[in-house]
Amino acid sequence: MGREAAILNRIVAALLSLFLTCAGAWAEDTAKLDGLFERLKTADEGEASRIEREIWLEWSKSGSPAEDLLLQRGKDAMDLGDYPAAIEHFTAIIDHDPDFAEAWNARATAYYMAGEFGPSVADIAHVLSLNPRHFGALSGLALILEESGKPEKALEVYKAALAIHPHLQGAVEAVERLETEAEGQEL
Repeated sequence: MGREAAILNRIVAALLSLFLTCAGAWAEDTAKLDGLFERLKTADEGEASRIEREIWLEWSKSGSPAEDLLLQRGKDAMDLGDYPAAIEHFTAIIDHDPDFAEAWNARATAYYMAGEFGPSVADIAHVLSLNPRHFGALSGLALILEESGKPEKALEVYKAALAIHPHLQGAVEAVERLETEAEGQEL
């Protein structure tokens, strides 16, 4: 377990470094996504939820009917709790199109659900290298950090996600909870 923790610590340190130093450097999203992210920063909670759905729809567009089918099959397998099958579907997409960030994110989620934090964090690193504004990947990383006993790092990543999506479900509450715990107060 100590070796796994050391490896996870190195991956997390590299990820945080990469994200914090390079997040502003990448701006390869389409004009539509740029506009959605601009609106997201000032939206009220209800509008933010609608904008978030639009962003997820844009992220899920592979440009290939075959990849879209595999993505849906992987999501269906996850819904059924068949994480190995989901991982296989997402891996097939990644093998064919390694620049499709959402396939990496979906596989990271499947690995997480299967209890495989190391591969999940590695896939999150790929997501963030391809799409540094991926608030879902950031939230997933923060959750893994929190569950791995690294609340300070989790808090930092949750805050990074909220800088992108101020109304991100669960992240606001997580920040409040972790800040309260850091202050040593009882909930």
